[in-house]
Amino acid sequence: MSYNPEIHHRRSIRLQGYDYTNTGIYFLTICCNQRQHLFGEIDNGEMKINAIGQIISNLWQKIPQHFPNVELDRFVLMPDHLHEIILISESTEKSSLANIVQNFKSISSRKINRINKNYGVSIWQRNYYEKIVRSEQELKNLREYIENNPANWTDRKTE
Repeated sequence: MSYNPEIHHRRSIRLQGYDYTNTGIYFLTICCNQRQHLFGEIDNGEMKINAIGQIISNLWQKIPQHFPNVELDRFVLMPDHLHEIILISESTEKSSLANIVQNFKSISSRKINRINKNYGVSIWQRNYYEKIVRSEQELKNLREYIENNPANWTDRKTE
């Protein structure tokens, strides 16, 4: 069934009217399609990354090579999602947050599908969660959240 705006009411989680090419600090969560555990497992409060998780981690680290105005801050890979903080700085080349995430999802999906020989399989959920970081205290709290995430892991699939 194709998209029909009269029937399908997709709400954007983006801040309406905000320019996501603006210089700023952003907290992101990107989830696997159907919360599949693709990247490894939590063992005794530590994330044990598997081969696919290592690919995802390496590709994430390469984002500044593709987007020179992006700096990576904190990052944690979990069994079925990743959290990260990125900084978009001033640049003559404007990179939107959506372009950065889309590029990462596209490249990582192609690479994982090529390895698994599952061409066209959706690796990621359609959207992602984003939060504009507005204060030093908020940044500190989000960094702590990322660092402590494996130790506080609760698998929502088994709850």
